[in-house]
Amino acid sequence: MNQTDNQHFDYDYIIIGSGFGGSVSALRLSEKGYKVLVIEKGKWLKAKDFPSTNWKLKKWLWLPLLKCFGLFKMTIFRHVTVLSGVGVGGGSLVYANTLPVPKKSFFEAESWKHLGNWEEELTPHYKTALNMLGATASPRKEHGDEALQQLAKDIGKEECFEAPNVAVFFGEPGKKVPDPYFDGKGPERAGCTFCGGCMLGCRFNAKNTLDKNYLYFAQQNGAEIQAESEVVDVREYLAGGIHGYSVDWKNSTRYFGGSGTFHAKGVIFAGGVMGTIKLLLKLKETSLPRISDRLGHGIRTNSEALISVTTANKDNDYSEGIAISSLLHTDDHSHLEAVRYSAGAGFWRLAMVPMVKGGNIITRTAKLAWQWIRHPIENFKIAAVDDWAKRTQILLFMQTLDSTLKFTRGIFGMKSRVDMGEAPTAFIPEAQNLGDKYAKIIDGKPTVLLSETLLGIPTTAHILGGACMGKDASEGVIDTKHNIYGYQNLHVCDGSSISANIGVNPSLTITALTERAMSHIPKKDSPVKENA
Repeated sequence: MNQTDNQHFDYDYIIIGSGFGGSVSALRLSEKGYKVLVIEKGKWLKAKDFPSTNWKLKKWLWLPLLKCFGLFKMTIFRHVTVLSGVGVGGGSLVYANTLPVPKKSFFEAESWKHLGNWEEELTPHYKTALNMLGATASPRKEHGDEALQQLAKDIGKEECFEAPNVAVFFGEPGKKVPDPYFDGKGPERAGCTFCGGCMLGCRFNAKNTLDKNYLYFAQQNGAEIQAESEVVDVREYLAGGIHGYSVDWKNSTRYFGGSGTFHAKGVIFAGGVMGTIKLLLKLKETSLPRISDRLGHGIRTNSEALISVTTANKDNDYSEGIAISSLLHTDDHSHLEAVRYSAGAGFWRLAMVPMVKGGNIITRTAKLAWQWIRHPIENFKIAAVDDWAKRTQILLFMQTLDSTLKFTRGIFGMKSRVDMGEAPTAFIPEAQNLGDKYAKIIDGKPTVLLSETLLGIPTTAHILGGACMGKDASEGVIDTKHNIYGYQNLHVCDGSSISANIGVNPSLTITALTERAMSHIPKKDSPVKENA
């Protein structure tokens, strides 16, 4: 900023959220000479702050009303339960490290293929993202992976079984080494111990979370990060003949904490669907009314199903390894992943019941009761296993088949309704069939969340959309460069901008899309002006 700007603006850009979109934005803008502030609702968590087990609820869950300031949040809607990450580094703290490039069907989806040749445009940015995130394949195959490979063979898809790219440093287990990724310029790392605790926050400095790459180097360039702060308002601001925005924030971890206002020439919304869409819906009704009426439309759940297969057999330990080290492409639009938690992380057992099928709650409840009547000893053994994580292999099923929800404002926060197609369902026949087959291989029993069985509400860790792209404001909230229609220098760079059902873990694609968006912003004081 020049001296005149300093009189009126605190920053060139304020970034709301520090996940994959926010961290990429912070690094690339700071590299271009901009003064950047990242505002994050969650805490700045270090290795000592991560829970060793998800029974330590205060360290694991984000429930501010109960003074739980962990890294994992659950939000329940009428049509879906959403799992998301909170903290400096966003979803990278809790995600399963997996970095797959989507299939061609994503790039050619009807919802956005008319806006560009996405596979061609994103290819170089995927390459950059993979390098920055330290992507590599796991060097080990665990018991759960071997069972998934056997399932692949049983269904005639053995060639479709693979080890995905993951963001983990596989050095000598537990051994500290100088930065192995950025010519020694990054932070010290340590080799993966294969404890399975990736989704609880890596306590051993092996997981390539965003604070070890994008955010780390953004700070080296002068970017500032303000944690434990929630943005509550963004307003247009004109000073010295320069257009910008006022950003109001309040403390997110104290009942009577601080608050304040910053001024910036540009704002990037990067709080994920649960943060960005919630805030933008409020702003559209108040301080930013020109936001497109398409806001909240196009919410996608990735058509997911989560099935836990638990066995009473103690021969194998299903908690060892990394969170995800294998996947199986079951057809052109679906795939299955083997997911694990670390030993002792058995909180989810409280919510699991035998998997049943049925068209309504009465049928499913009756079938669930009949399950316990017919197989009381079997079900008791499964419910009372010595260590749920050691005896359980979680299966994550995802599809690119499209249906969408719409999020709107309600009295107690956002609420959902069906937008296009059929409502997402917890009962995907293909997923249940695969779960049954996998259970036979490991001599286990498939279980699902009680909320899914009783209410039919599916669960997703990959909520997407709500601020989708369009050729104009009648079709989308943002343009293909992630600019919000109707405003200058206002952007959305997170999962909210994904405009088609991705069908795989989305972190890599959010990173690549943001890399592309940032490439369109010129260096500071460049004569080339950004399109509004």
